[in-house]
Amino acid sequence: MKYSSIPSAQTVVYHCKSRGIKDVVISPGSRNAPLTIGFAEDDFFSCYSIVDERCAAFFALGISQQIRRPVILVCTSGSALLNYYPAISEAYYSDIPLVVISADRPQYKIDIGDGQTIRQENVFKNHIGYSANLKLDPEFNLEIGKEKSLSKQEVQDFNDDELNKALLIATSHRTPVHINVPFEEPLYETLKIPTVVPSLDNPNTSEDSSSDDIQKFIEIWNRADKKMILVGTHYPEQIDTQILEKLAKDDAVLVFTETTSNLHHPTFFPSIDSIIAPIEKKEDRDEHFRKLQPSVLLTFGGMIVSKKVKAFLRAYPPEHHWHVDSKKAFNTFFNLSHHFKKDTSLFFKELLKNPSVRQSDYYNYWAGIKDHYVAMRKRYLDEIPFTDMLAFATIMKQIPLGYQLQLANSSTVRYTQLFDVHPSLRVFSNRGTSGIDGSTSTAIGAALYNENPTLLLTGDLSFFYDSNGFWNDYIRPDFRVIVINNGGGGIFRILPGKGATAHFEKYFETVHDLKIERLCAFYDLEYSLADDVVNLNSSLAQFYEPSSRPKLLEIRTPRVKNDEILLNYFDFIS
Repeated sequence: MKYSSIPSAQTVVYHCKSRGIKDVVISPGSRNAPLTIGFAEDDFFSCYSIVDERCAAFFALGISQQIRRPVILVCTSGSALLNYYPAISEAYYSDIPLVVISADRPQYKIDIGDGQTIRQENVFKNHIGYSANLKLDPEFNLEIGKEKSLSKQEVQDFNDDELNKALLIATSHRTPVHINVPFEEPLYETLKIPTVVPSLDNPNTSEDSSSDDIQKFIEIWNRADKKMILVGTHYPEQIDTQILEKLAKDDAVLVFTETTSNLHHPTFFPSIDSIIAPIEKKEDRDEHFRKLQPSVLLTFGGMIVSKKVKAFLRAYPPEHHWHVDSKKAFNTFFNLSHHFKKDTSLFFKELLKNPSVRQSDYYNYWAGIKDHYVAMRKRYLDEIPFTDMLAFATIMKQIPLGYQLQLANSSTVRYTQLFDVHPSLRVFSNRGTSGIDGSTSTAIGAALYNENPTLLLTGDLSFFYDSNGFWNDYIRPDFRVIVINNGGGGIFRILPGKGATAHFEKYFETVHDLKIERLCAFYDLEYSLADDVVNLNSSLAQFYEPSSRPKLLEIRTPRVKNDEILLNYFDFIS
């Protein structure tokens, strides 16, 4: 086994190993050679080589998303580090712990007109849990000044302290951290025995045991005859089934779920927009919105996809809005009244310990509305031509049980919101910042640590935007990709203002004629094409069969018809 001759590199690797952080995604470079040597030469670590740093960061995010533990990113100095930023911001808002370790030039070389010498310290300060800026080892420090006066032990103590803080925060706060490590040449020298014994600090990380006076909230809950539970992005299998059954038996409770909530029950409402959109079109919509308006809104999980439910709850705010999360609460509806910093299942066990079910027609009334739109949706799908909506409806019915479903953003995640998801599917999407960048890389990383196969469902722009995500050796042969190709950014045809400018197609919709088949040949993906419902059903019948290489199915839909079909759907179910 080899060790870098540089003490700070030895120290970083030692701290990561001591805390059990095993997965390391490395992008090639020279300045990060001491770190690469340390991680790659130790069999404890599982190392992955990803050339494109933006893809590497989302790949690591996908791994961490699945294992729910920190994953290490290692890059060289300069612009390489900046390519991590989209994934870091996603991780920051999605509570995913990434440990970003960047090699840097010595401080005295910054801003002197040398190559790859950008200002790396605290570069992610607005979207990071902690920034640790390590000091250069004294024997390698050629700078004359303040740093020179520090002894070798003082530098070691400082670096140990910074590493202890950063790695503890990443683990306990579920957040990305940045560790910047300056190195002076020579970079490639190795030793058989390490020269440092770092100091580990494992402080007491137990949570504050103080609890809310929940009794007063129980009383409010039991008195309310209109209670709405809204669940955003949420990990699967986190809520006890007994809790779900108790909520289902309360006629005063509506549970609105999203595709990314991974929460299922026959009495829940999984297509929020199908409830709200028809109300928007009614002449007496104010009366109906007030019928839907809850007195208590209880939220948990992450970001909410539905713009309609956000607009509704902002315009018709509840008397009480409580959010349950052990870490944070976003005031999404500008009406947050209490944040329960607790595990969600534990909170519900306390809240529903002695339920007092109040007589209410809240659930029954809206359940009737739900039954109506489900029936009307079926009729509508039988009537419409082959478009995005019919393609999504067909896809969602035929995903094999137990699959992991990774959703790209924009149109993809919004269309899937309209359809039922089988409870056996585990659904994920980068909803922290909701960007289209990195969906492919995230899905490929997530697939590595999922027992069952993975399907990435994506749009054409998301697919092309992250096509470098396929540039690696870690794609499982059972990995599946479906690309809905409508020749541009279809979501912009749905948003208000469509066609308001003569340059709409070029600067908003970004119409293109790129060939997905050519990319599949380049990356050795098995390719197939469907452009009508007959071909789609035929393709899907074979698409999920075992194969020796990953498969991609392109579904071509008409660019200018999709928006009309989707918008008419809400008229139809009204």
